[in-house]
Amino acid sequence: MPLLRRLATAGLTALLLAGPLAAPAAAAGAHTSARERHRVDAVRTPKLQWYKCYVWAECATARVPLDYDRSHGQTTEVALLRVRAKDRKHKIGSLFVNPGGPGGSATQFALLSPLFLSEPVLDRFDIVGMDPRGVGFSDTAECFTSTGAQTKALVGMTPLFPYGSKEEKAYIKSAEKLGKACSTTGRPLTGAMSTAEVARDMDLMRRAVGDSKLNYLGFSYGSALGSYYADMFPDRFRTIAVDGVIDPKSWVGTKKTQNTVQDVRLDSAGGAYRAFAEIMNRCSKAGTKKCAFAGGNTLVKFHNISEHLKRKPITVPVPVLGVTLKVTYADFIGDVLSALYSPGAGEEVTMLAADMRLMVAGGTGIKAAQTRYATRIQRRLARSFPYDNSLDAYASIMCTDALHPADAKKWPAMAAKADRKAPYFGRAWTWASVQCARKTWTVRDEDAHTGPFTTKTKNTVLVVGSYWDPATNYRDAVRTAKRLPNSRLLSSNNWGHTAYGTSTCATGAIDRYLLTKRLPAKGTLCRAPQPFTTALMLPPDDLELSAASVSATVAKGFPAPGTPKQLPPIAGRR
Repeated sequence: MPLLRRLATAGLTALLLAGPLAAPAAAAGAHTSARERHRVDAVRTPKLQWYKCYVWAECATARVPLDYDRSHGQTTEVALLRVRAKDRKHKIGSLFVNPGGPGGSATQFALLSPLFLSEPVLDRFDIVGMDPRGVGFSDTAECFTSTGAQTKALVGMTPLFPYGSKEEKAYIKSAEKLGKACSTTGRPLTGAMSTAEVARDMDLMRRAVGDSKLNYLGFSYGSALGSYYADMFPDRFRTIAVDGVIDPKSWVGTKKTQNTVQDVRLDSAGGAYRAFAEIMNRCSKAGTKKCAFAGGNTLVKFHNISEHLKRKPITVPVPVLGVTLKVTYADFIGDVLSALYSPGAGEEVTMLAADMRLMVAGGTGIKAAQTRYATRIQRRLARSFPYDNSLDAYASIMCTDALHPADAKKWPAMAAKADRKAPYFGRAWTWASVQCARKTWTVRDEDAHTGPFTTKTKNTVLVVGSYWDPATNYRDAVRTAKRLPNSRLLSSNNWGHTAYGTSTCATGAIDRYLLTKRLPAKGTLCRAPQPFTTALMLPPDDLELSAASVSATVAKGFPAPGTPKQLPPIAGRR
């Protein structure tokens, strides 16, 4: 599996000039609207005072208007971090990056960029992360007055999603408290955190770093930010690459679809179930020598495990913490969904299912299974004294951007319906937006952008979609590319969430576009490693950047040449 990381750099320099290429189309007449020009161009370009930080980076902050219609009114502060281009003489400009979430920290993502971006990109671009307003090291959205008040209010939202009427009522009660707190205590920032405002901030920061055109690489929810920028500022970017794509029109919704849950529009759950079912089918065909969960009907076995956990959660000892913890059905499905995010999803999901089957039924190897599961539990961090605004930020962006059904009490029925369509994952994705119910979440951004996301841009947008993505359904990438006139779709058959770093083809095509503006040929499909092709082995635990590896790398200084590349640490749920 370490091959997945090495593929990102192996032979990459040659690939930048090789392979099927097409010249980008130029769109005549694409221009930023007079209204957006008036909003953003009226703001004086901030003078960034960069200072050395985190060993190999530079940091700065800037004040931006809370409301761009009142450019001289109230402001909020955004944080920036950059890793400077190594080849200063041949620098193209700045490459703004965003890891998704919504609510993921772009500054931390940029700091880690030497660990996952290819060397040609690091040579030619300053990698810039701008924490969206309300997020990370920017002025943060805080919907509660204290951590204590927050923890008490959100106690019902402890599980990933509720199962059963008792849990559903508690979840709704806490979600309503969150929505109402963000609509009152969290104001005015929570009402000014739409993706449109972040796109305006990014255009202002583009000027601040001295670039005439934006270069952007966005993952997951960061794809929505890229789509918004392209629609709002169609003549102000050189390159925009979006990987793990949210269809922005489905994200926002329409008057016709406003009573449809956001994820039903996006169908993340459908993408997750499609990937899960394919893994189970391939596992059956691979047999017990290549898949830990093989033997018998894998879908039926998984169903039986799930039904057992619904009736009776299991307990797992966690020796390092000196406790025994309860594992519920929602916990298990959450872990499976998390495993689906990995390029090694096949091996990880089936090993997880095999371990759970042992813990439910008992038998030889149960202690090893408990140890592996305990390791997962240790990674779940509870809220502590520092105020954790991650849920506040996640909700403020999602709820302010989009249209949502009116009444939170309707969610149980809608979640059950979604689960019938996409078993296991329908509930998980549907409940993510319950705090956004219109009767609960009342603060709005009058300047939120609603599309139509069909603007013909001056330069071409690269849209990247993965067949088996469990968070951003591949069909959303197809829809986005069809809707945006001057775009090019790059497809990949990799597993996990987003394509960059999973194959030489996908990584090379994205890098080549960023560096030269040259596009992959129409209809290009990148092929990545597939599950169950080798003898059974334990899944790797180092596919993503762990806190320990980050700390060790920062302590050592800038990564040495030849350091194997890791996968981008994509943030949050999307």
